[in-house]
Amino acid sequence: MTIFEAVILGIIQGLTEFLPVSSSGHFVLGEYFLGIKESDDVTFVVLLHFGTFLSVVIYFRERIFEILNAIKLGLSGNIIQVAKENYKVKEAIFLLTASVPAAVIGLAFEDFFEEAFSNLLGVSIALMVTGTILYLSEKATPGTKRLNSTNTFLIGCAQAAAIIPGISRSGSTICTGLFLGIKKEMAAEFSFLLSLPVILGATILKVGGMIGANYTNHELIAFTIGTIASFISGYFAIVLVMDTIKKKKFSYFSYYCWAVGLFGIVYFGFFLP
Repeated sequence: MTIFEAVILGIIQGLTEFLPVSSSGHFVLGEYFLGIKESDDVTFVVLLHFGTFLSVVIYFRERIFEILNAIKLGLSGNIIQVAKENYKVKEAIFLLTASVPAAVIGLAFEDFFEEAFSNLLGVSIALMVTGTILYLSEKATPGTKRLNSTNTFLIGCAQAAAIIPGISRSGSTICTGLFLGIKKEMAAEFSFLLSLPVILGATILKVGGMIGANYTNHELIAFTIGTIASFISGYFAIVLVMDTIKKKKFSYFSYYCWAVGLFGIVYFGFFLP
């Protein structure tokens, strides 16, 4: 893998991890059209996800610090009683419980989802579905609700469905929040914070594949630069999404998903042997 390819894949991973256009779908398509197969390289995949993990941590550092303090407070006494008195403790619990559906579904159907990554036509169709979800989100009535155990669990279920390549994780979780009447900024923030347990969990599961691997200096440089590209583009994507959703222009991403999805359907459905 060249440094150029590492940068391109890093940018794709960073932007599409948080823009509502499906990082997995774009990563698969990016690999195909670049003519490389780096998703088989566990180290590179882990490092790219680590880059996007850091972008969330840096952007939401104050909120994350509040959540960690809330967890510490909850563990210091009767967590149920503390949660009743402190809403931030509740938010920490919501993040943990909303992460459960994706973990369960991902582990239970791991082989199915791995096969889905090789179905480029299926990825393209899923992108069309993502575009439709994004478009319909603008029809949702402006919400005023706060997070609660029910709506955060449903958001977690939407995140689980987004394991399918082509279905956007950020798009499905944010849109589900909007459909459920949650305040738009709160829905977006919860979606980004919800990515942390998922990215961290997926990274831990793949760390074993990194042990004992031997890489050249050139490969290590490429991995490092790709990770930096993933971090920078990921941070930019978070800023863009937060600004877009405040201006009620979230559905603009639907046209992009439709365009890419339609191209993929035509190309992989009719022209690819």
